[in-house]
Amino acid sequence: MPKILIVGGGYAGFYTAWKLEKHLRKGEAEVTIVDPLPYMTYQPFLPEVAAGEIEARHVVVGLRRHLKKTRVITAKVTGIDHAHKTATITPEVGEPWQESYDQIVVTAGAVSRTFPIPGIAENAIGLKTIEEAVAIRDRILTNFDRAANLPPGPERDRLLTVVVVGGGFAGIEVFAEMRALASSLLPDYPQLRFEDTHFHLIEAMSRIMPEVSLKTSEWVLKDLAKRGAYVHLDTQVTGAIDGNVELSTGEVLPTDLIVWTAGVMANPTVVRGSDLPVEERGRIRTRADLRVGTPDEIVEGAWAAGDVSAVPDLTGKGVGGYCVPNAQHAVRQAKLLAKNLVAVLRDEVPREYIHKNLGAVAGLGLYNGVFQSGKIALKGFIAWCAHRGYHGLAMPSWERKWRVIGDWWHNFWLHRDNVSLQTVQNPRYVFEEFAARPRPAAPEASAAPAAAAPAPAIDPKSVVGEAAPVAGEKADKPTDAATPAAADAPAAAASAKTETKAPAKKKAPAKAKA
Repeated sequence: MPKILIVGGGYAGFYTAWKLEKHLRKGEAEVTIVDPLPYMTYQPFLPEVAAGEIEARHVVVGLRRHLKKTRVITAKVTGIDHAHKTATITPEVGEPWQESYDQIVVTAGAVSRTFPIPGIAENAIGLKTIEEAVAIRDRILTNFDRAANLPPGPERDRLLTVVVVGGGFAGIEVFAEMRALASSLLPDYPQLRFEDTHFHLIEAMSRIMPEVSLKTSEWVLKDLAKRGAYVHLDTQVTGAIDGNVELSTGEVLPTDLIVWTAGVMANPTVVRGSDLPVEERGRIRTRADLRVGTPDEIVEGAWAAGDVSAVPDLTGKGVGGYCVPNAQHAVRQAKLLAKNLVAVLRDEVPREYIHKNLGAVAGLGLYNGVFQSGKIALKGFIAWCAHRGYHGLAMPSWERKWRVIGDWWHNFWLHRDNVSLQTVQNPRYVFEEFAARPRPAAPEASAAPAAAAPAPAIDPKSVVGEAAPVAGEKADKPTDAATPAAADAPAAAASAKTETKAPAKKKAPAKAKA
């Protein structure tokens, strides 16, 4: 039976395995998916998770629950030797092993792309995982709690200042959602005013959201300005040491929360650890039919899709001639990849991937959004409805759809659940604070063993046959190891021996020496 190995359980990996289960006949192939996490994250909902509008667990899809016919391995793929068709699987616990395959599908996705700016690695946080979205939400809520106890001043301003780096779709969405979250919190904190909160977005280009028209992006800028958010265009971050964000304009923004959304790059662990061809931007070179290779050469048995791959955009709309790394392309590529892989197994001809971008839609907080498709642009409440409608339907499986829709419905009537669970990152803090611990040893007791070594035990055989000293007499020369108790031991032993024998005749007392 052919073995199919899928590297990565994100959009492309999950959908490939999901559709393979549908298209493969029973016993036609064995499918294995490998990912460090046991779930797929629906990343378009991360800004809403960061704003407390959706429960975090509802935007992830459990691999084992929804992939019933696929073998799931929770580990990393740290090497691909396609020449010998083996992959190195490295689990978190245990020793790595070699996994053989006949067909490999590389869908390892992308990670945040950063630059060697001082302080960014130590102080910033990305927005690629559900854990990051939850941490952002809890940090905002916790900082409001802390700031409410402080008088006006630099420390309170630092806690209430948020900086987002990157003006693409992800950056604008999380920026607007966090601004909306902060505004919704103010009625619960009478000590704080709207003017005490500061939100700054830093963008190196002269405009935001290049996926939409210039007119639409300008409308977004005006909308953000009305809500008290600042956007710095043509500005770069030069430093972020100790949370002090230094800008190329000379301005310094002290903050306790830096969100980095300035670009992504193909998963370097998988790309660098494989012998598959790579293009200049670090992505796996992929053909239009989603097989690895070039238009003139095919790498047999290797496939790729999603953000880790450089798939030609046959519509001519892609950046540099390739499909842009977004969820829309990843999902559709994965569905076609599953069909093409099955076709190759059955000696059929695979089809080329071609998909015209349907447009771009973004949520900008509750009841506000923007939508762009060609020359058609929607703004405000209608665009917000389009955003939720599109992503609500795009969420895989009806089980997940109903959970997300349920969150929206409950929040409509009950509003956001604005409770920080930041302490969940240290769940043992109460137990550790009150747990009983052994008392430290007394100083004199610990010093006693160092002052004198314990006396060695006495071997009973060494004292057998020795006469006990006569009463009133002293031992001539006790040994160095003998203590008063040890010196009496021979006498006690002799006395015990005497008691077990018949009474002896009395002897005349010895004469005292002069």
